[in-house]
Amino acid sequence: MKKTIGISVLSISAMMAIAGCGGSGSGGEGQVKLTLMSTATTKADQDIFKEIVKDFEKENPDIDIEDSYPSDGYEDLARVKMAANDLPDLFDTHGWATSRYSEYTEDLSSMDWASRLDPAMEPILTDEDGKLHAYPINQALDGVSYNKTLLDEYGIEVPATFDEFIAALEEVKEKSNGEVVPLWLGGADKSQFGQYFDQFATPLLITDEENSYEEELLDGSFDWSNYTYLAEKLKEMNDKELLNKDVLTAQVTMGPELLAQNKVAFVMLNGSVGREVTGLNPDVQMGTMPVPPIHEGDSPSWIGGERHTLAVANNSEYKEEAKQFIEYIAQPEVAKKFAEGTSLPDALTDVEADNYFAEFYKQYEGTQIQPYFDRLYLPSGMWDPMGATGQELVAGTLTPEQVSDKMSQEYTRLRSE
Repeated sequence: MKKTIGISVLSISAMMAIAGCGGSGSGGEGQVKLTLMSTATTKADQDIFKEIVKDFEKENPDIDIEDSYPSDGYEDLARVKMAANDLPDLFDTHGWATSRYSEYTEDLSSMDWASRLDPAMEPILTDEDGKLHAYPINQALDGVSYNKTLLDEYGIEVPATFDEFIAALEEVKEKSNGEVVPLWLGGADKSQFGQYFDQFATPLLITDEENSYEEELLDGSFDWSNYTYLAEKLKEMNDKELLNKDVLTAQVTMGPELLAQNKVAFVMLNGSVGREVTGLNPDVQMGTMPVPPIHEGDSPSWIGGERHTLAVANNSEYKEEAKQFIEYIAQPEVAKKFAEGTSLPDALTDVEADNYFAEFYKQYEGTQIQPYFDRLYLPSGMWDPMGATGQELVAGTLTPEQVSDKMSQEYTRLRSE
């Protein structure tokens, strides 16, 4: 069903980004200028994007790519551009390829790489009519990342349940005499709080058979008081000083540096964070774990699906040149470089990438992979209030119950649009 897209108020960063990723146009004399907008937020992810863009431009001097990374302002900016039908030539569908962006994307199913697409990604990116909406640069296996060097030093076992996770945070605080941040969030970017709620909502509300609300979430009858537990636990962690004191002003880009200095134990950062930290300090090894179960008897799960993608805007002046860039990054050697640069599994069947977290993925082989909670169970637009309510909770302007009330209101409102 086609939905009306409302234009929300842009953050300052998003407004500034508008000029940087508008429609396509001509670059220098005889040169095509493509615009590209990505959700890459970490420095390592952005660096590998920029490097590959430059490599492409060297091989194709007649094409110039103006790439931008609006970070926290991506969703607001994308909504404005959809409303104006002015999306960049190449843009990230960030989990909404077949729903939110479907009417704005070019069909890529006839491209050469489509036959090499990992079968697990096909239903995520292809609609019922067979239209392939985007090229997946990598796949997500999100969980909780941790400073393995610190945990080994303190003799702390990797937690297997949510209760053990909270206990491990308390143990880090105790054994470090408060010198190490147990759980660090770059909360100046509300998506860090969104990551917490989104990932832990799966074991709270979906994977345990006796506490599964899949049907209610999908049909609109969900009682949001069942969500309050996550807000209560976040408040508890903040009150017990298990979060960084500057949680509301800390920038995501600070995380790897602090991990490399052994000042942080656990983070809600995934993918390239491991390679980035060890690159800063070879003596620090990072680890990753699936999202631990909350209910007794349940199992852990990875939160997965598409991570970074590129779609071609169907009203682009330069569709062929945009597809040319996608064909370039779909070459096995470039796809391998992208996967290793972002420390995430590739999405093509003929690519063998050396992933930083490979030993941990192998350790948890067979662990169930669940889709992102908001992408499957919530209406489009819920990611923003999910993160914003976390900021307000930690700031003390919302109680845990009010967090659930606000989520309920937004859920009802957005379902009706």
